[in-house]
Amino acid sequence: MKNVSQEPYALAGKNPCPDRLAAVRRAQLRYGFNEIDAWWHIALGEHRQSIRQHLRRMGTEVVRIFVFDKPVPDPVREWRNFAAYVQAILAAGAVPMVTFAKFHPPYDERNLHIFCTRCTDVVWGCLDQWGADAVRDWYWCIWNEPNNALIGGGLTFEQYRHIYERVAGAIHGLLAPHLGARKARIGGPAVDCFQPFWLDWIARLVGEVDDALVGFASWHRYGDWRPVVPSTTLCVDLKGAPDAPIGATYDVLLMAQTPGYEACARAVARVLAGRDIMNVCGEHNAIVHHDDRYVGGLNQNAFGAAYFVSTLIHLLRGGADLEMRWTATANDDAYGVLTRSGEPTAACLAKELFARHVRYGDHVWFPGPRPEFANIDALVAWSDNGRRRSAVFVHVARGQQTLTVEDWDPELSGCRTVWRVDTSTGRRVARERLDGALCLEGYGVAVVTNSDDDLDW
Repeated sequence: MKNVSQEPYALAGKNPCPDRLAAVRRAQLRYGFNEIDAWWHIALGEHRQSIRQHLRRMGTEVVRIFVFDKPVPDPVREWRNFAAYVQAILAAGAVPMVTFAKFHPPYDERNLHIFCTRCTDVVWGCLDQWGADAVRDWYWCIWNEPNNALIGGGLTFEQYRHIYERVAGAIHGLLAPHLGARKARIGGPAVDCFQPFWLDWIARLVGEVDDALVGFASWHRYGDWRPVVPSTTLCVDLKGAPDAPIGATYDVLLMAQTPGYEACARAVARVLAGRDIMNVCGEHNAIVHHDDRYVGGLNQNAFGAAYFVSTLIHLLRGGADLEMRWTATANDDAYGVLTRSGEPTAACLAKELFARHVRYGDHVWFPGPRPEFANIDALVAWSDNGRRRSAVFVHVARGQQTLTVEDWDPELSGCRTVWRVDTSTGRRVARERLDGALCLEGYGVAVVTNSDDDLDW
């Protein structure tokens, strides 16, 4: 991340404070999603156009899709459906991150040879159908959470490295003639940050594997994995872990996890320093579970909206290059920001607001913490010419919060439009005229901007 010159301020006729100027950086975070369990709905479903439109409005540049795992089309036996899956991502204005999720043990040479052949068949098929000029810019992820025994088989790093080198080498061999000066976007290990020593996997991958074979390093982080109700009421075995606190205490505990995304991003950024390797948060959300009874709406409602945007701010601060929430479309589950019929949740609307006003390459700075506003996360963003300027405020607590935006940045004095999603707005965006103080009702997100664009919500 680079500091920027005084040019944007000069264009606006401002004389910035030196401390603020030193803190300004370029927004380097690109936006993405996982689109796995609901693949049919974005690819072939009745409401696919609405789903794709919302993906575009959320600034989606990369969509992670699976092969060889989960209920998704097998590209070997069901190429037509797989091709529709990929084409849907392209139609939404994004590129796919094709994830070769896993093969089943034993992890011996025979099974690895079969797996490697299947992976390269997929890459070859994509090159043949969509052409090298397109496919060379796609992403290829090898495995999914290899350090998690339940999800990825609980491999040792040595097992994973052997698999990675074989598969990445074969993929690179197919892409190399078409790359030119580009680096192949091959990566992994998509590690689970709940597991101990997760950072070892990233450090060893980039330290022990040929640099040409590693284009990104990915990691997954969620707020919690325990239910919002006593585990006994859902017959859930927590494997010796205590139940989460109930009610408002759990909300506070969960929201307190969002600064952890910044810490993870910074840690990975240090490991990758000086390397041409992207820092990718490949999965994130508040609570890990499909069941609405387990999650209690906290991934999708106003709380989920605040959690989502607070996470984005912290990932930006920490130096992540790409974020990919799990998931975009809900297959009748508690994860997605969109329903199968393409209807947006509060979390979706908040992401649309954020992506509209904080764009890749914008100048951004983060107003310092203020003790009297400990429950506010804030970010200010503006375009190169200084004509578009916006501030994002996230209220991460219950109750009402009122603030004066110019106290956070005097240059917001020209911003008179407010877009707001909070506990009081439900599943809609409120548009207001800023006249004095900004008020947020409960958990929520507000954008104050000088843009008068009439967004069609």
